[in-house]
Amino acid sequence: MTQPRLRCGEGWLDLGRPVVMGVLNVTPDSFSDGGRYADPGAAIAQGLKLAEEGATFVDVGGESTRPGAAPVGEQEELRRVIPVVRGLARAARVRISVDTSNPRVMREAVDAGAVLINDIRALGAPGALAAAAASGAAVCLMHMQGEPATMQRHPGYVDVVNDVKAMLAARVQACEAAGIGGERLCLDPGFGFGKTLGHNLELLRRLPELGALGLPLLVGLSRKSMLQSLTGRAVGERLAGSLALATIAVLNGARIVRAHDVAPTLDAVRVAAALADGADRE
Repeated sequence: MTQPRLRCGEGWLDLGRPVVMGVLNVTPDSFSDGGRYADPGAAIAQGLKLAEEGATFVDVGGESTRPGAAPVGEQEELRRVIPVVRGLARAARVRISVDTSNPRVMREAVDAGAVLINDIRALGAPGALAAAAASGAAVCLMHMQGEPATMQRHPGYVDVVNDVKAMLAARVQACEAAGIGGERLCLDPGFGFGKTLGHNLELLRRLPELGALGLPLLVGLSRKSMLQSLTGRAVGERLAGSLALATIAVLNGARIVRAHDVAPTLDAVRVAAALADGADRE
């Protein structure tokens, strides 16, 4: 069987074994670590720490997308993100991804050293498809129902897995029509982005159905509010639950796991991958 790979700029990333993407929020209001890395120096230091812990990507985001979050202006997002991307690109041997939906931020971040565009709006903003196509970077297309400010009010689906799969398939077609080949694409079902707890669990249970689209799957489950519902734990006490979700995701086919706690998540991913590989061999 052909091993999954992802074209990231000039290079290729082998995803035969799953990898971890470290979260670096350079925002004052993200749900988990808002304000901790608003200073570029502190953010770069944290990015280096994530790389040392084994992150394959460091995902730099300058706009909070937690439920209820307000949009951020373009200039402010650039001010937050670009110095950090540039500093990490100079200092660390780690792939940098930029968590943005803004075409200008995409262009400038790639110019500064980012090799993956991680877009919660799946390149749906005006100009985003063209900006991503011209960049040469890899792209993660995520499913979201609604917008961050309102997405958790009344999410609803006919069948959450089939609906998410259809939307992602349509965005893949749009990307290919714009000149972004499948070798540059990965998919994220968008856990917590316009989904109830039941929707999230159904997506996790049926993740292989999304893998049938033939592209690597990225999942973001770390410290999510679904763990509040499942365990009653506050944000800073959700490591064990996050590791359980990461393990289940890898066993169900995830190739990139986005996480705040890189070192323990990498351990969990490696154990899960070894078990999955053994099952494949049998």
